[in-house]
Amino acid sequence: MATPRRPGSRRKPTDQQAAWLRRGLDQPGGKLPLFDDNGQRVKRQTIESCLKAGWAERWFDNPMKPDWLVCRLTESGRNAILDRSTVIAVDFQQGVRVE
Repeated sequence: MATPRRPGSRRKPTDQQAAWLRRGLDQPGGKLPLFDDNGQRVKRQTIESCLKAGWAERWFDNPMKPDWLVCRLTESGRNAILDRSTVIAVDFQQGVRVE
C-alpha cells in the first residue's frame, strides 16, 4: 500500500486524478470507481498516485479480484477537489450574486 504524503501537502491533483476523485464525491462512503465512464479500467498509476498523495485510501480487499484496488475518497482528497472548483453562491431570495 502506498504511504500517504503529509496531510498539509500543497500539490494539486492533475486533471485525470481530479476526474477520478470527483466521482467519489456523491458516492456512499466516497467509493471511487474501478472503471471510467467508458467502461475502461482506471489506470493503476492514477490510483496509486492518489493513494500516495493521501487523496484516496484503500477501503477493502476484494477476495475475488485481489489485484483490484478498491478505494474511497479521503477528507484530504475531498478538499483537493473542492479547492480546484470555483464556487459562486447565489441568494435566490434576493436574486443577488454573493462571492
